[in-house]
Amino acid sequence: MKTKFNLLLFMLIATCSCKNDKKMTHNKEVPKAKKIEKKLEIHNDTRIDNYFWLNDREDPEVIDYLNQENAYLKKNLEHTESFQKTLFEELKARIKQDDASVPYKYNGYWYITKFETGNDYPIYTRKKESLDAEEELIVDCNELAKGHSYFSLTGLNVSPDNNLVAFGIDTVSRRKYNIQIKDLRTGEVHPEKLENTTGSSTWANDNKTLFYTRKDEETLRSDKIFKHKLGADPQNDDLVYFEEDETFYSYIYKTKSRKFLIIASSSTLTDEYRILNADTPDGDFRIFSEREQGLEHNIYHHEDQFYIVTNSDGAKNFKLMRTPENRTSKVNWVEVIPHRKHVLLQDIDTFNDYLVVSERRDGLTRIHVTPFDVSKESYYIPFDSETYTAYTTTNVEFDTEILRYNFTSMAKPATVIDFNMRDKTHVVRKVSEVPDGKFDANNYEEQRVWATASDGKKIAISMIYKKGMERNGKNPLLLYAYGSYGSTVNPAFRRNYLSLIDRGFIFAIAHIRGSQYLGREWYDDGKLFNKMNTFTDFIDCSQFLIQENYTSPKHHYAAGGSAGGLLMGAVVNMAPELYNGVLAAVPFVDVVTTMLDDSIPLTTFEYDEWGNPNDEAYYKYMLSYSPYDQVKAQNYPNMLVTTGLHDSQVQYWEPAKWVAKLRDMKTDTNVLLLRTDMKTGHGGASGRFESLKEDAQEFAFLLDLEGITQ
Repeated sequence: MKTKFNLLLFMLIATCSCKNDKKMTHNKEVPKAKKIEKKLEIHNDTRIDNYFWLNDREDPEVIDYLNQENAYLKKNLEHTESFQKTLFEELKARIKQDDASVPYKYNGYWYITKFETGNDYPIYTRKKESLDAEEELIVDCNELAKGHSYFSLTGLNVSPDNNLVAFGIDTVSRRKYNIQIKDLRTGEVHPEKLENTTGSSTWANDNKTLFYTRKDEETLRSDKIFKHKLGADPQNDDLVYFEEDETFYSYIYKTKSRKFLIIASSSTLTDEYRILNADTPDGDFRIFSEREQGLEHNIYHHEDQFYIVTNSDGAKNFKLMRTPENRTSKVNWVEVIPHRKHVLLQDIDTFNDYLVVSERRDGLTRIHVTPFDVSKESYYIPFDSETYTAYTTTNVEFDTEILRYNFTSMAKPATVIDFNMRDKTHVVRKVSEVPDGKFDANNYEEQRVWATASDGKKIAISMIYKKGMERNGKNPLLLYAYGSYGSTVNPAFRRNYLSLIDRGFIFAIAHIRGSQYLGREWYDDGKLFNKMNTFTDFIDCSQFLIQENYTSPKHHYAAGGSAGGLLMGAVVNMAPELYNGVLAAVPFVDVVTTMLDDSIPLTTFEYDEWGNPNDEAYYKYMLSYSPYDQVKAQNYPNMLVTTGLHDSQVQYWEPAKWVAKLRDMKTDTNVLLLRTDMKTGHGGASGRFESLKEDAQEFAFLLDLEGITQ
């Protein structure tokens, strides 16, 4: 689509978006899942689940039903297939195919990730000491992916002597990785495979001991840390640590100083660490500080001390502490940066001469630099924008005065910047290209507005639209949000959404409660018994955008995925009249049933987020918003729901059951579609290009509802 519309095309799109001429129509082959009554009883309450039988992916009838839904989706979107191809090529044209990352130096080598034209997957390489040196291949994912419909590589980890690399591979999309080890001198891959792992691993300093995390076969909880000796049979690997508490998960890593191995055990609200000198891998890990329920902290080693970002002693927005490396118990912690009511301390980076703090105030990210030399003043890196995102990136070396960070906004592509902390100069190392020849950031406007929630709280909305947008209530608007786990959706550049924006859409992000956009209280006010605030915030944002004439109900759309899909399920039950269409990706919609089943992956350490429905009070509250349980006989918007058969985060049957129940109960004639990718999981298709086909289909669904066909 051309960046600048000619007058005729602009008038055509404006006319189409006003008509709302839907092209999707029902046909006589609407899938209808059979009903088999299943009584679910607890707390003297009985729920009837007629679609519980869909929980078995090995049942041929289940697979047949999912295939029927896929066929129905294809039938209803058949008239958009040509448009989908156009959109796909458009999305693909915005990707620089022969792209490469900005090199970073670590332990004597420059590391580079690159893509080659036509290839789906990255190639990892390195150069010794100089960028002019000969390039060495680490891993070519395109070669490893051959013969697999899905491929994911994670956890690249080079040994301290630079001779070996470990990495994890998943070809099922179940997030169960097999770790392999490659000799970078010979290119030979060692025969042993470490199976059913998280994919991440950590070398001890002896270059032959590798620590890694295994998952529980059924729940997929990462609960066991193992020690593998190079060349040994993995069946004989030593179990180093087992996390018995089912609400916790574990992982292992090495400090930036390379001195300590760290075993971390974490739940939503509590962290605990065990440390071991990386020179003595056969020694015993010691507890950093005794586990304390509700104590959250991250630890960072620098010289002979640990720095601790923590919420201890009521520091809701976190503070920074310090302690000697040989006296790490909490009683020894000394305050470095106090708690601040209106500033969320998010992370730190340590260097020989500088401490860098990443924080958030009034929703905006900030980077603060403090020299360890007390005679020198600390300062903030200046950012002059109303809505943006800035964050530190790959800073793996101590002995440098260069801080690398990334800056982006909804209209500005990601920019990698090297900032000299001594003289405050900077060098732009890379601006992500949009190589279609049409993108111009000056053609767009960004804005942050504030809606008022029903309880008086102010909710920020970041948005982008084409210059010249008129607030006449006729603009199609897509409102996106997540709102769980304290995860904040930042106002960053999303090149794919240009396909909607260039056709007249406003794209907006609602920074609702359940995130940490306005600090830790913003998160606490959107979880457990406050979860309903997440949903009402989104609805209040929608009403604000309609009242302010950015859009109207017949042009208003909503989107969210995973826990954001739960958000979508809740708002269409509560306020379906506000939306013409909804995209719900891998939606967590069968909340109560899932949270009552501790055999389902990831359930147990979700209790701190949603509550444990084995407790009657939590059961009743969760039941009050659980989308699947709250489906009722009413009109619903047009909806496209997506899932993956191998999803390990939100099991496929949740959206499948939800769609089946909606089909049975909804009173409208709007379109309801379910897409199940029979080969993938939570993240959808792998590779740079295959996933774009999914985006193209979803955009075609929205644009078709607006009557926009080109």
